[in-house]
Amino acid sequence: MDPIRISLNDYVLSGGGANGESYDHKTDPSVMLKLYFPGKMQQPLDEMNLSRKVFEMGIPTPEPGDYVVTDDGRYGIRFRRIVGKKSYSRATADEPQHVARFATEFAGMCRTLHATHVDTTQFENVKERYYRLLAENPFFTPVQKDSLARFIADVPDEDTAIHGDLQFSNAIFVGDKRYFIDLGDFCWGNHLFDVGMVYLCCCLDGEAFIQETFHMTRALAMQFWTHFAPAYFGPDVPLKEVEELIRPYAGLKTLIIERDTKCPMPEFRAALKGII
Repeated sequence: MDPIRISLNDYVLSGGGANGESYDHKTDPSVMLKLYFPGKMQQPLDEMNLSRKVFEMGIPTPEPGDYVVTDDGRYGIRFRRIVGKKSYSRATADEPQHVARFATEFAGMCRTLHATHVDTTQFENVKERYYRLLAENPFFTPVQKDSLARFIADVPDEDTAIHGDLQFSNAIFVGDKRYFIDLGDFCWGNHLFDVGMVYLCCCLDGEAFIQETFHMTRALAMQFWTHFAPAYFGPDVPLKEVEELIRPYAGLKTLIIERDTKCPMPEFRAALKGII
C-alpha cells in the first residue's frame, strides 16, 4: 500500500511515546496522527492493518484511517480522534483520590477484552511471539532459553483477545465511552501474558521511569495495582496469590525490554526466579 503524502504543517504535536509522536490536526478536531520515528516504514503499515481488523471485530478502539508519510520522510497512521479523551494513567495522576475507581474501570475493560473470542487465523498467537523474541534474545543462555520456552509451552491456550501492550496509558475514556489504543501488538492467547504488563508497569518499573512515563509516583502506581487485582481476579483471591501467579508473566516482558534497550535488565529478570 502506498502512503498518502501529508504536510506536518497541518498538525500540532500533542504527545510522544516509545515509538514516535502523536499530533492533532490544526483545523479538523476529528483527526489525529500517530507518527513513527524515522526509519520505521513497515511498522505503521502493519499497525494500521492490525488496528483495522481489531476495529472491525467491534473491540472499542479509535477508527484507523490512512497510512501516511510526511514531508520529512516519517511514516504514520491517521486515526479518528477521540476529543476530550484521557488515559487511565493520566487520570490517576491528575486525580489520585479516585485511583480505586480508575483501576476498577480499567480492570473491567480488560476482563471484557480477555473474554472476547477471536478468529485465530487472523492474528498471531502470543506464544509464537514470545518464542520469536526468545530466539532473537542475545542475553539469555541456552539453558535459560530452554527453561523459558518450557514455561511458555505449558501455559494453557485460550482463543481470546490480548492487547499485547496492556499499560494503563493504553486505555482512554471520555464520558462513559472507553477505548483501547496502541494495538500494534494485538494477538490472542492466555490473558495472563497481558496482565503481566499491568503488574510490570505498576510494581516493577523504577520511580524515575514511572514518573516520566505515567506522571505519578511509584507508590500511586502500586496503589493502582492493589485496586486493579481484586477487580480483575475477584475480591476473594488474596493479593499475594495473584502476584505469585502473575510475576513470571511480567518477567517475560524482559524479552521485549531487552530487545528495545539492547542490554540485559536484571531488575525485570528477578521476576523470573523459579523459572531460570
